[in-house]
Amino acid sequence: MLKISSLSVFFSEKRVVKKINLEIKSNRILGLVGESGSGKSVTSLAVLGLLSNTAKIEGEIFFNDENILSFSEKKFQDIRGKDIAMIFQEPMSSLNPTLPCGYQVSEILKQHTNLSSLEIKNEVISLFEKVKLPRPKDIYNAYPHQISGGQKQRVMIAMAIACKPKLLIADEPTTALDVTVQKEIIHLLKDLQQETKMSILFITHDLALVSEIADDIVVMYQGEIIEKGTTEAVFLHSKKEYTKALIQSKPNLNVRLKNLPTVTDFIKNTVDTSIYTNEERIAFHQKIYEKKPLLEIFNLKKEFISKKSWFGNTSKVKAVNDVSFKIYEGETLGLVGESGCGKTTLGRTILHLEKATSGQILYKGNDITGLSKKDFKSLRKEIQIIFQDPFSSLNPRIPVGEAILEPMKVHGILSSKKERKKYVLELLKKVGLEEEHFYRYPHEFSGGQRQRIGIARTIALKPKLIICDESVSALDVSVQAQVLNLLNQLKSEFNFTYIFISHDLAVVKYMADQLIVMNKGKIEETGDADLIYKNPKTAYTKKLINAIPKGI
Repeated sequence: MLKISSLSVFFSEKRVVKKINLEIKSNRILGLVGESGSGKSVTSLAVLGLLSNTAKIEGEIFFNDENILSFSEKKFQDIRGKDIAMIFQEPMSSLNPTLPCGYQVSEILKQHTNLSSLEIKNEVISLFEKVKLPRPKDIYNAYPHQISGGQKQRVMIAMAIACKPKLLIADEPTTALDVTVQKEIIHLLKDLQQETKMSILFITHDLALVSEIADDIVVMYQGEIIEKGTTEAVFLHSKKEYTKALIQSKPNLNVRLKNLPTVTDFIKNTVDTSIYTNEERIAFHQKIYEKKPLLEIFNLKKEFISKKSWFGNTSKVKAVNDVSFKIYEGETLGLVGESGCGKTTLGRTILHLEKATSGQILYKGNDITGLSKKDFKSLRKEIQIIFQDPFSSLNPRIPVGEAILEPMKVHGILSSKKERKKYVLELLKKVGLEEEHFYRYPHEFSGGQRQRIGIARTIALKPKLIICDESVSALDVSVQAQVLNLLNQLKSEFNFTYIFISHDLAVVKYMADQLIVMNKGKIEETGDADLIYKNPKTAYTKKLINAIPKGI
């Protein structure tokens, strides 16, 4: 179906894809795996002819025995969407926010078929049913912001399969989605592939995930293919240290390592296999739980008013509904659940970024629930947050060193500019960056480096409590391992207390002492993280655990 021969891609003089060869056979799913920057997405864009104006391309790409690199733009437009379709990583930025979902899917049918308007509408609704969207007729008229992330991704899949393509390219289609939604999308793609007999190129950084869908796997590293074979052969008998690292960088659900292995550890043969024993964990818990709680939440509620009609009829959405828990100094509290369960709203309410509807928030025994913005300002340096997307939380127009210095000035940390700069340079080293990074801008860093900058900015204020809101969800598994190790290292050094919010139960289990499972604004289950994983009491928790990709 598709044969790539000696493909090289250059941006300016830099070669980012280096003479790669790969084949996708008819009616097969090929997994293309590697970290960010390995060349996976660039390869897929070359197949779609989307690099002609920005890059120099050498080699050949044969699709149905034609070298598509020789195609004109018009010929590419004829096959794009019709014969080769693509699902992008971020559905929100791929969908036009000003147009209804149904209209956007119908556009591709207007371009490539001779169907009437009514036939197109019926076909789109039928496609929405096929991708298991609830209320297909309602979603046809809904705008992207009115549906969830998983539903947006299903709209993108409906758009991609509308013309029954021979080849579907899925570029990180489940990154940053809940584990349960991720599992649904994986099963949906597999069912559609078996039904339509199309081929799929599935691009991801997660080998455990790709092993659940792919027939064959190709592993890319720094623009080169370093390993390929059947899924079973690559997963169970990988020859390269890099492939082994990708498999083992994900937290092991049965053993709690003191440090997660990273790609660098495998390449340098410095993997630390020491285990955080049950006895060590119990001793640590006894030590922290004998003190008074740092933060206590009692019957906390946060309601949002939702407008329903032009006549002013309103309804209340209970985002956080009667939540109570305690967290102790030095502890990591894991907060897990699907999108919309209230995790982030709970974190924002504790931070006073949202005002609580009712209930109490006690910090160090003092009720801070009703504090004004002015009174809460002095607590801002003690209760901090690390955001999910470090790029959007950094000002693109100021160097990162200045971004870290800014809150220090506001809160009067240290007495002079010289002292602050010296401290920031030390912090950059502590989070694994270099002193010269002080003068660089956010766009000059990778995703993992930007997350480290976000961590440096947070710890610069020497806080007591840090809320990590999905702070590793969009990172490669190997970079994720580095950041998790860093968070644990900083916690032991500075005695931080974390509220660790995530939809990834494997990551939360590795990080957390205590675990809270949230569902529809309420606490579904709470207790020791290991005990909940071994013996979940509710069907909802079991569903979350069963959705974790476990590999072969």
